[in-house]
Amino acid sequence: MPDPVIDVVGYALHLAQIGLKYEKAKALKGFGSAGVLEVIEDDDGSTYRAVYTVQFRNAVYVLHCFQKKSHKGIATPRHEMEIVEARLKLARRHAEGARK
Repeated sequence: MPDPVIDVVGYALHLAQIGLKYEKAKALKGFGSAGVLEVIEDDDGSTYRAVYTVQFRNAVYVLHCFQKKSHKGIATPRHEMEIVEARLKLARRHAEGARK
């Protein structure tokens, strides 16, 4: 990711860590609640997305960061959603293990 995008994503994650929400962060469709959020940022004609979760009390988990390459609308590509789903399961297991 280009530095300006990293700065925006880093700021959004910082806000999440202190219990706030970045104004451009929105719930990722397909995950029911606002516990899985995405930040979309454009730079030099490319679109980048960072997906993270605030579902767990003691941590913010970054689930996936990627450059959107599809030109078929604004929907998140299925392959990227599958990565998010798999990493969310891992984050859930990690968070449950940390509680014990």
